[in-house]
Amino acid sequence: MKTALTIAGSDSVGGAGIQTDVKAMASLGVHAATVVTAVTVQNTREVSNIHPIPEEIVKEQLEAILKDCKVEAVKTGMLYSADIATTVADILEDHEMPLIVDPVLVATVGNSLSKDDLKKALKNSLLPMCELVTPNRYEAEVLSGMKIRNENDAMLACEIIGKQGSSVLLKGGHIESGNITDYLYLSSEFTKMSKPRLNKAGHGSGCILSSFITANLAKGLDLINSVLNSRDLIQQSIETQYAVGRGEPVVNPMASVSRPINNADRFEVLDALDSAADLIIDRLPHNLIPKNGLNIAYATKNAAGPEDVAAIDRKMTVKNGLLVKNGPAKFGAAGHLSYILLEIMREDPDARCMISIYPANDTMDLLEEIGLNAVQSGRKGNSLWGTATRYLIERIGGVPDAISDNDQKNGMTVKILGKNPADVLSKLDSIIG
Repeated sequence: MKTALTIAGSDSVGGAGIQTDVKAMASLGVHAATVVTAVTVQNTREVSNIHPIPEEIVKEQLEAILKDCKVEAVKTGMLYSADIATTVADILEDHEMPLIVDPVLVATVGNSLSKDDLKKALKNSLLPMCELVTPNRYEAEVLSGMKIRNENDAMLACEIIGKQGSSVLLKGGHIESGNITDYLYLSSEFTKMSKPRLNKAGHGSGCILSSFITANLAKGLDLINSVLNSRDLIQQSIETQYAVGRGEPVVNPMASVSRPINNADRFEVLDALDSAADLIIDRLPHNLIPKNGLNIAYATKNAAGPEDVAAIDRKMTVKNGLLVKNGPAKFGAAGHLSYILLEIMREDPDARCMISIYPANDTMDLLEEIGLNAVQSGRKGNSLWGTATRYLIERIGGVPDAISDNDQKNGMTVKILGKNPADVLSKLDSIIG
């Protein structure tokens, strides 16, 4: 199991902070290590007191975890003071892992959760070294030094905040509009994410969103796919919020695991994949195995996220001249293939299976000769699959049978699509003879 780390305050009502970070990460199958920065005295109506943890104890907690655990990603939440923020930054700068900064300044109920000196420490110490900072409108105004009234203001604030190199996810819940639009500023480009505005954001939404992103990064997803998936998840969490007191409702960090699950469908998916893997071992020439290994992904009906897409755990690779499975069929093991498949299923719900092979020189020609629609992805270098698949579908006006793709990490691959593993293998058999 992958491990992520949250460095944040304790919320005594259990709706935000460390308590909800742990639950949100666990819901995505990630173990959460914790460093407590402050103990708050709060409920759903107010924060009545804050007891910061001495920075030396924060330092000891953080060093103990990093000395013993392989942490794949880390987030900061409530840091409270400049001393704590600087202490955290000094330690993390010696470790290579993605850092998500949730610049917690004010609670949902309106109380301050920071000292006046924190803003400067965030800007000088943590933001320059982080992968992503996730401010709401108020926090973005503080960090950018400008008022945010509309979309143009929001985009300018992102550019100001991200001028030292970090990406920015400005959450649009506090910007007046019909829908909520979040702005992801990444590599000098914007990705806008719009969702229906719900009745109330609830207590803990910012903590949960940043925890989802951190957990997804820990699982190996790239930043844009981590954000896109997490934005979908937080919408479910807000939709299923619940009351624990007489004040603000609490956002549900476990929404992704509390929805009904069709176990029969999931067992069928796993059985079909394991059977397909055995056939692939017998039939597939080794020259069609990608350099990083081969995988076949299969989604459940109405799949909602990567947790509903199964693949062969740790892929299939050639060892001592033989193609072998390195693990069983497992949900959540499809990596980036799950995001391609989920985007394709939005267009065609029946296209639930995909295999990624290394192409021979004539693979695309053979696919076309047997009447399949084989297309070039059009992406270059490290372009990101989360949005590239949607652009491809819009460009060709539907879902193809196969996609030729080339990137710096995986090299050239051809992704063959079908309704199920049997359909995909039938198409594969047609080109290998």
